[in-house]
Amino acid sequence: MLLPFVLALHAAVAVLLPSLVRILGPRAFLVAGVPPALSAAWVLTQAPSIVSGTPATASFAWVPSLGITFDFRVDALSLAMVVLVSGVGSIIFCYSAAYFHASERGLGRLSAILVLFAGAMLGVVTTDNLFALYVFWELTSVTSFLLVGHDDRKETARRAATQALVTTAGFGLLMLIGFVILGSIGGTYRISELVAAPPVDSPWLPLALVLILAGAFAKSAQIPLHYWLPGAMVAPTPVSGYLHAAAMVKGGVYLVARLAPGFADVDPWRALVLGFGVATMVVGGWRALRQDDLKLLLAHGTVSQLGFLIVLGGAGIPIAATAMIGVLIAHGFFKSTLFLTVGVIDHQTGTRSIGRLTGIGRRMPALAVAATLAAASMAGLPPLIGFVGKEAALEAFVPGHAGDLPDAAALAVLSGLVIGSVLTFAYSARFVWGAFADKATVSERRFKKPSAAFVAAPVLLASVSVLLGLAPAVVDPVAQSYAALVGDVGGYHLALWHGFTPALGLTLLVVAAGTAMFAKRRAMARLQNAMPRWPDAELGYHLFVHAVYSTALSITRRTQTGSLPVYLGIILATLLALPGTRLVAALIGGDVPVPQGGDLRAWDSPLEVVIAAVVVVTAIATVREHRRFAALILISALGFGIAGLFVLHGAPDLALTLVLVETLTTIILVFVLRRLPATFSVRPNGWSKRLTLLLCSAAGTFIAVSLWLMTGARTAPTISTGFTDLAEQTGGHNLVNIILADFRAMDTFGEIVVLATSAVAVASLVLLNRRDRVVEEPEDVEEPGDRDTVNEEGSAREHQGQP
Repeated sequence: MLLPFVLALHAAVAVLLPSLVRILGPRAFLVAGVPPALSAAWVLTQAPSIVSGTPATASFAWVPSLGITFDFRVDALSLAMVVLVSGVGSIIFCYSAAYFHASERGLGRLSAILVLFAGAMLGVVTTDNLFALYVFWELTSVTSFLLVGHDDRKETARRAATQALVTTAGFGLLMLIGFVILGSIGGTYRISELVAAPPVDSPWLPLALVLILAGAFAKSAQIPLHYWLPGAMVAPTPVSGYLHAAAMVKGGVYLVARLAPGFADVDPWRALVLGFGVATMVVGGWRALRQDDLKLLLAHGTVSQLGFLIVLGGAGIPIAATAMIGVLIAHGFFKSTLFLTVGVIDHQTGTRSIGRLTGIGRRMPALAVAATLAAASMAGLPPLIGFVGKEAALEAFVPGHAGDLPDAAALAVLSGLVIGSVLTFAYSARFVWGAFADKATVSERRFKKPSAAFVAAPVLLASVSVLLGLAPAVVDPVAQSYAALVGDVGGYHLALWHGFTPALGLTLLVVAAGTAMFAKRRAMARLQNAMPRWPDAELGYHLFVHAVYSTALSITRRTQTGSLPVYLGIILATLLALPGTRLVAALIGGDVPVPQGGDLRAWDSPLEVVIAAVVVVTAIATVREHRRFAALILISALGFGIAGLFVLHGAPDLALTLVLVETLTTIILVFVLRRLPATFSVRPNGWSKRLTLLLCSAAGTFIAVSLWLMTGARTAPTISTGFTDLAEQTGGHNLVNIILADFRAMDTFGEIVVLATSAVAVASLVLLNRRDRVVEEPEDVEEPGDRDTVNEEGSAREHQGQP
């Protein structure tokens, strides 16, 4: 299977791109598009066998001791997603080569992260292991954070990136808990096996599904977690086109669609999916009608379409599953076309505002035709693939065709989809009118026509929407293969013409109502202005973050007193109160075997007595010393004495490490003492001093007794003998190094991660005040919080994060 190689190629190209950008400039994006293009080409060559029911699979050991493997499985659903993630992604990479200037700040970093994101997203849609899926899932969150915050000099970019990361990664942790529960009760972490044999008898299954859906809803911007997506529009337009049309936001849709064949009938899955999905579709469509910024209009439209996809992918109805593949592919092509169109307009004219654009259709006819076709596909007009998918979606919820879904529920969902479709038609028409129409009240801007290479990407993507609409038989085998996992579709296929059906009648109703809504856009603007302001989802996010911050600050202020003795006292008291109490109870109850007296030895070498005497004397002297420098020297001597004990017991490596640490610590503290008084200003007296001595003595006694008892509680041979036998297989000669590097590699890796994280944190604090920040925004980017009422043409400028 070529897929693991392709994933590795994404990482390799990402490493090379910063250097390539310095040589090739923006043309390096053409190289960046090679791994996604190769992924798309490979999956298309595998398509015949995949749709026939033979998924492409591969498996590699990841953590063998825990039974965790990297399992990859490409079936019909994965095939559709790879076409979008890699196929559309490669076109967007080529578009980026014409979009960006050579002077763009951080272009090498942006291109590298974008390729890493493409690889992570490819991993999400092809892995068959829950843990591997989570790893790739969080990689997409981290890389999208870096992409959204590309221009980190702007406060809006940093805020939007943080908001997206906190929302998606935060709820991703809930999803991880759901994965652990689901895998535990199912006896496997293979997704395909869990879907084929769901653990429906477990009482923990509903909780696991709710937690998983929380992560999926956050990723795919379902209300009330939709606020982050419009705010993320501060990213460069190619990034927005990739993340929010073809890739990232479909991660939640993919997860829901992946699990639905096995879990759609488990309560409360269907109620959550259908309820939140329909509400998101309607709210997103309503909000899109208010936007003056073309990119924000598409962002809210994306929220609406994601709700639509969640309904279709999670319903567990065969016809809805068929429609989901059609709408999924249609959305990837028409929304990426529209985002790239906005990029061309903004790049050439310097604005995305509907209120400032006029005559663009006359000046850019090819782009206008491509965008109009894409908008028509979004609105569900024939003969485009969007119409084919929407017809199937409406057909799926006609009462009597909705499987085991009650007729009342099916009718309610169908009504919501029709309302959402009317809004979709209206904002699609608004986009075409706003971007390309001649407006008598707007002065025409002077700009240079875009090059043919710049317009090629949106034209190509729009052409695919037309071709797939005229030949839906290309998509239908993929849809049928996926729908077969849900149930029998009853002979239903994706097609342009199904006869005079209820779905066709509803489509005509949608077109008529949507046309009327657009024609009466001034009346709609007045209606939206007159409506009361509903609770603000982004405000809820900020209130939550502020509450967490305030609570943490309050707790920290009360617990972090700045007194080291207090901190150590609490740690030692906790040690005595919890394991100490349990140890005393076990000794009294006879649950712990006590070593026999013959097992005790005074020493193994007379030198141990000398070193022990040094340790005890220096410890007592340190406690009694009033001068800081003398106390430091004494406590350092104590540490060197402990190192001597390690030497006597045959651990020279450990002793050397301790000597180095003690030496370095002493040097650092000597520099610190230069700024402190020569003597301790406050010495504990009376009960405070007695309590300190008692606490420390009790803690030392507890540790000594525990170690003594542990030697008598051993029931198995020491693990060190096994290390000695296995060391010969590693090819090393130093047993301590072998233990650290091979046998306890995860511990060592964790320590390295802690050190690296600390280094990054220290470097960030040192460089914090050296960052060059930009406070002014470009002329045509609305300031956060700039909210005007809707004007007579139905335009409004809104804060990008408003719901």
